[in-house]
Amino acid sequence: QVHLVESGGGLVQPGGSLRLSCIGSEMPFRDIGVAWYRQGSGKPRELVAAIEHGGRTKYGDSVKGRFTISRDDSRNMVYLSMNNLKPEDTAVYYCNAPVGSDFGAGVSWGQGTQVTVSS
Repeated sequence: QVHLVESGGGLVQPGGSLRLSCIGSEMPFRDIGVAWYRQGSGKPRELVAAIEHGGRTKYGDSVKGRFTISRDDSRNMVYLSMNNLKPEDTAVYYCNAPVGSDFGAGVSWGQGTQVTVSS
């Protein structure tokens, strides 16, 4: 089972940017897909972005054009670059793996990192 640790969350003003990082251990990222999910207060957990081991990506409709998922397999890391952040992006963001070619959620979750978008 892959162990995941997220970092990079924080408080940002609307229109600002953040980059989240997810580092994994116990399993090489080059062999698996990795996803970012988020859960806002009182809301269900939703897929933000996923990247499968071949490099194909999938994004949630609400973040298309603003967020970018990328990976550095040499460091076993996956990143989520978030631009033009909106208050509705406020949530705890979780890293998830292993994600298959169908982009279904994996069994391993990180502890989450809080992103707050507020003026």
